Amino acid sequence: MKKLLLLGGLRYLIPVIKSAQKMGIHVITCDNLPENIAHSHSDEFHNISILDKDAILHLAQKLKIDGIMSFAVDPGVTTAAYVSEKYNLPSAGPYESIKILQNKGLFRRFLENHNFNVPKSQTYTNAKDAINNLDYFEFPVIVKPVDSAGSKGVKKVENQDELIDAIENALSFSPTKTFIIEDFLEGKSFSSDSDCFSINGDLCYVSFSNQRFDSNSPNPYTPAAYSWPSSMAEESQSFLKLELQRLISLLNMKSSIYNIEVREATNGKQYIMEVSPRGGGNRLSEVLKMSTGTDLISLSIKAALGEEIIDVNHPIYNGNWAEIILYSYQIGVFKELSIDNSLKNNIQEVDLWIKEGDKVNAFTGANEAIGTLVLKFKTRKELEKVMSNYTKFIKVILE
Repeated sequence: MKKLLLLGGLRYLIPVIKSAQKMGIHVITCDNLPENIAHSHSDEFHNISILDKDAILHLAQKLKIDGIMSFAVDPGVTTAAYVSEKYNLPSAGPYESIKILQNKGLFRRFLENHNFNVPKSQTYTNAKDAINNLDYFEFPVIVKPVDSAGSKGVKKVENQDELIDAIENALSFSPTKTFIIEDFLEGKSFSSDSDCFSINGDLCYVSFSNQRFDSNSPNPYTPAAYSWPSSMAEESQSFLKLELQRLISLLNMKSSIYNIEVREATNGKQYIMEVSPRGGGNRLSEVLKMSTGTDLISLSIKAALGEEIIDVNHPIYNGNWAEIILYSYQIGVFKELSIDNSLKNNIQEVDLWIKEGDKVNAFTGANEAIGTLVLKFKTRKELEKVMSNYTKFIKVILE
């Protein structure tokens, strides 16, 4: 029986665990949070921080694992790459390449050095250096940690008076106490955040979404909903596919899933914002399986174990799909989820992670989500009628 080591224990790992177990694989989970829900589903658990690369390497050697993966768990991606390289396991790509992809500052420099469209940016470790270099930027700008995911620590800054608070916020979420300031790119339409896949460096499955935000939520930069297919212009999608392929070729990437964010800006240019060799959070791969039939989770498991993967093609969507993240605007006690009766024929799945009487926090980051709702519509027009104002139809009610 092959052994797969999964770094982390978030609920997004549960479908990965179940899929691997169905394939006859012994699944081991690992982090330093034994209470994480995924550990109760794995075959074996070890209490070790996924940031401790050498401790994870020692565990991998001791257990004689066949593969390692950090699905939807951003902090473990570089650790998985390090262990793969040191222990000669199948990997998404070279460790040095994955370090570039996982650090926003290094990634921006790489894009710039290889003539990709890239927002003007600088990386800093303290506020003084950033303030002394403000002439380099024009407001508004985005301030964010270089090494954090889930929109934690991200703020749009309109003027210099807001900068210090934004920097302190970013630093509080950065393990290396490093932040980046970059131009704010006004989107021409929806930005995209979706999962993609490569086989031996060939980017064979590229999905684009309409990523949506809730301007009234406590953190308006945390993704709040998604829909597929993307409404981005076909010529922009084609350009981005070519640029994404160029990127993973330059980095010598291999077989892997990727969570990819791109944006078409009002200046007429298309930008690669983030490429992380892991599955995305918010159950993106699960919804893509529903909407396109391609099981990216099973493909990721095969890639992590070095198994042959064939016949993967770009997605064809069987309808118009939406995923709404369920969340609360404020701290309180959960009473119920209210869904307008007009959506009863569109609902494909309600995945609620809490029950009546549970405490909920305000939606300040992706980690404060309380569930997801998946919908399907016959036409894009019907989808947009709901998604343009979905909080009117779906409400989280507190006691």
